[in-house]
Amino acid sequence: MKFLTLALAGAAGTLCRYFLGGWVYQWLGTQFPYGTLVVNSVGCFTIGFLGTLADERSLLGPELRLALLVGFLGAFTTFSSFTYETWNLFKAGETSLAALNVIGSFLACFIGLLLGILGARLI
Repeated sequence: MKFLTLALAGAAGTLCRYFLGGWVYQWLGTQFPYGTLVVNSVGCFTIGFLGTLADERSLLGPELRLALLVGFLGAFTTFSSFTYETWNLFKAGETSLAALNVIGSFLACFIGLLLGILGARLI
């Protein structure tokens, strides 16, 4: 049952990643990996929030924690895409955009994580 839960949660995370990333690219364009940046930031916020609810508040049981943090968010976040897109920017001679993607992703994701933790602690 655990594997089925992970598979279903992973499928849901994949679909959410696809639709959110696609929407962001439609809105902001494709000249910069905005979709990946947004997905990673939202994923970091969510893992900070849900992880804190699970670890500090004991509001998520082990099964739900596994489904959400490993299954859903494991499929939702896109650091492999981030790395590949950064490499492509670098390869294309867009060193400044590649650096912006690395720094922007780190800062946005770390801030998202902290906001998620703080938000969960307010509950």
